[in-house]
Amino acid sequence: MEIPRGTLQDQTFYEQVGGEETFRRLVHRFYEGVAQDPLLRPMYPEEDLGPAEERLVLFLIQYWGGPRTYSETRGHPRLRMRHAPFTVDRAAHDAWLRHMRDAVDELGLAPEHERQMWAYLTHAAAFMINTPEV
Repeated sequence: MEIPRGTLQDQTFYEQVGGEETFRRLVHRFYEGVAQDPLLRPMYPEEDLGPAEERLVLFLIQYWGGPRTYSETRGHPRLRMRHAPFTVDRAAHDAWLRHMRDAVDELGLAPEHERQMWAYLTHAAAFMINTPEV
């Protein structure tokens, strides 16, 4: 039996969760938390968080199967290299995940999509730690 085109099996995760709008909502809510966070906010020296927000939106869109605008404009993500100038310790990891958890919860994703997204985000946050505990 042939599966008709346009079914969930044919869609990327990006499409299944609502496309660009979903990722823009996620990242905007995340940066609302970052803007008020005394640990994370100093990692963004520019006054306007808009450019950082846009970079994360484009990265996540590409990662989850949407347009490749991030790589077309910025090249390979090189996440650890791009974050190397910042102290990313367990406290920063925890703060990042706290704000991302709030943002994910507000999306109201289907449970399987929420689990898949959260698994990636927790893995990514752990991968970014570059300062060991003392």
